[in-house]
Formats: sequence, C-alpha cells, structure tokens
Amino acid sequence: MSTSFVYHALGLQGYEYVHQKFEGGSVIFRVRPKWRLLRCPACKSKQVTRRGLYFRKLRSLPIGRKPIWLLIEVPRVWCSDCKCLRRISLDIAEPRRSYTRAFARHVLELTKLMTLKDVAMFLGIGWDCVKDILKRNLARRFARPALRQVRYLSIDEISVRKGHRYLTLVMDLDSGAVLFVGDGKGAKALEPFWAMLRRSRARVQAVATDMSAAYIGAVLENLPGIPLVFDHFHVVKLMNEALTQVRRGLHHELEDVLGKKVLKGSRWILLKNPENLSAEHDEAAMLQEALKLNEPLSTAYYMKEDLRQFWNQPDKETARAVIDSWIERAQSSGIGHLVRMGNTIAGCKFGILNWYDHPISSGRMEGTNNKIKVLKRMAYGYRDMDFFKLRILAIHEAKYSLTG
Repeated sequence: MSTSFVYHALGLQGYEYVHQKFEGGSVIFRVRPKWRLLRCPACKSKQVTRRGLYFRKLRSLPIGRKPIWLLIEVPRVWCSDCKCLRRISLDIAEPRRSYTRAFARHVLELTKLMTLKDVAMFLGIGWDCVKDILKRNLARRFARPALRQVRYLSIDEISVRKGHRYLTLVMDLDSGAVLFVGDGKGAKALEPFWAMLRRSRARVQAVATDMSAAYIGAVLENLPGIPLVFDHFHVVKLMNEALTQVRRGLHHELEDVLGKKVLKGSRWILLKNPENLSAEHDEAAMLQEALKLNEPLSTAYYMKEDLRQFWNQPDKETARAVIDSWIERAQSSGIGHLVRMGNTIAGCKFGILNWYDHPISSGRMEGTNNKIKVLKRMAYGYRDMDFFKLRILAIHEAKYSLTG
C-alpha cells in the first residue's frame, strides 16, 4: 500500500504506512509519523532525538461499512532546548480520545441526517461516544454566543420536568438563536446573562416578554431606558383565560340543563377568531346561541374581540386612545374577571404601547419552545442537563424530524 493512499483515503498527511492486518471484521493500519513531524510539543523545537515509542490506537474514517483503526507509533523525543523527555503530539486527534478528528467530523455530518442512536448503530460505536463528539462540538460553537450585534431580545421560561422545574430562555429575535439558558425562572435565573451582555457591550433596542413581574423588574433594572414590549400573544392569551373564567362561572350558575350543554360546547368557539369559525360545523350559529344565554358572557366576548383590534391601529396615539377606552369599559363592566383584566392592562399599558415603536413579538420564541418539547419527548428526557442546554442553544439549526 502506498503512502499516498494513507494521505488521500485516511487524511494522514505526514505519516507513512508500515503494515496492515485484519482483526474481528476491522482493518488495522499501522502507521508512523515522518521525521518532519518530530518536534518538541512544548517549544516546537526540531532539535530532538528519539528515545523510544508507545502505541496509540485510534478509530479512523470507515471504508464503506468496514471499520478502520490506526495503530500509530508515537515516538518519545528528547528536546535539546527544554532538556526534557516528551511524547510528540498528534494533530490528527485530540488528547485522551479514541478517534481521529476526521472521524469526529464524519460523525457530526451523520448527526445532521440521523438520530444519535442511528449514527451509533450505523458506525458500530457506543451511543455515549456519539454524544461525547456532539457535546464537545456544541460546547465549542455555542457555549459562548456572540452578543455584540444583538438588537432585539425575547425572554420566556419553559417547563422541563414535573415538579415545577423550569429553564429561562433568552433569544435573539433577528436570528432566532437561543443565546442563554438559565436554571429556574424569575430574575435570579437571568443574572449570568446580564453579566455576559454587559461584557459584550451590545446595543439592545427592545426586549419582548410576557407580563411577568419578575421579568419586568429584571429588564428595567439591568437595561434602564430600553423599551419593554409585551407580546400581544400573551396579552390575548390572558384575555382568553379571563373569558374562560367568565364562561365557567356562568356554567356553574345555570340551572337549565340545555343551557349548560350549550355553554360547555362553546368553549373553543368563544376563543376562536371570528374569521376562523368553521362554516361546515355551523360554528357561527353556535356562538350566537351561547352569547344569547347571558349578557356578561356576551360582554366579555366582544371585549376580547375589541382588544384584538388594538394592534391594527394606524399610529401610536390612536392606539393609546383605543386602549384607554378599553380599560375604562372593562373597569366599569361590573364583571369581576373583566375588571381585573382591565387593571392588569392599565398597569402594563406602557409595554403594550411600545409595540408601535418596536413591532416585535415572541412568536419565534413560542416556536422554539415547541421544538424544545419535541427534543425532550423524542429523547425521553435528559439526565445530562449540560447536554440538554447545549442542544437548546443549537436548536435553531435542527430539523423537527431530528430534533431529539
């Protein structure tokens, strides 16, 4: 076998072929470094002399389905400059690893096409080896994300385990990449991120979040003067919850069995947008029937629809008048859930109006949350939380079918 084959097929530049053998269905190539690779690993001096050798066995690129191993003669050298005996370093593999860098790259390419379990079965290696290669690559690429160019941020939390176990996520809304994954939820979980952001000297223009008091306080304290935008998805979701509570209360109060049946069947119809009502199932007629049963339910429903119109106004001043009118009507409605909703909107009005200056939302964050749920479900959970966080940081590159 020629040395050129060793170089072109196995990517071993600077090595020469010694011999080969077949063992257990694998091919083992014995190679040794040429003289020009012999240098001191510390000072890089070539003023060295051989003082024995040891062998290192590494998994290399397969040829077809045939596993290939390299048995490398690694010389020990005496450095005349350092006056020390050392082992030469192998650039083709990282220290304390049983595979070459080329094999690691091959595994990473396969993980883009197959699950980790499939890659392990295809190459005939352990699942933990595939995980180790992927984890080290993810740590190198995503453990320290670049924050310098970040303009718009989104903050949210996601449940990762039963028993109220949460992770707090920070996303770059321009790229859709998760920048930070913190343990728990609330202001304390974000403390490491604020330190990273200060060091990067990023010029953040706005932050999108829900109406959590903890996140509001954290943003106002650590990013003073930066507009806080309350995502309209969370605002409408809060209003839908209030509408659901009104419907549930009316359902308990009604004594008419037929009326109870109508209200119970109208739960999702009340929450739908009018343009999404199904004509095939005559949902518009079902909605009108439910609204006729009780005036508070009708009021809450139309208040919900009026709130949706806030984000369709031509300018901020018109939107301010619309939201002020809505708050006044909600607070004077006499319906407990609507009154509380009106007070909530009044307290968060500044963040809702900021949408007209910075029309951002955490929609990309919600989509990423769904991918994280798929990631967790396909893997049946993660015992290695550091690996799970790295997978989340890289999830914007993952396909849904290969998320886990």
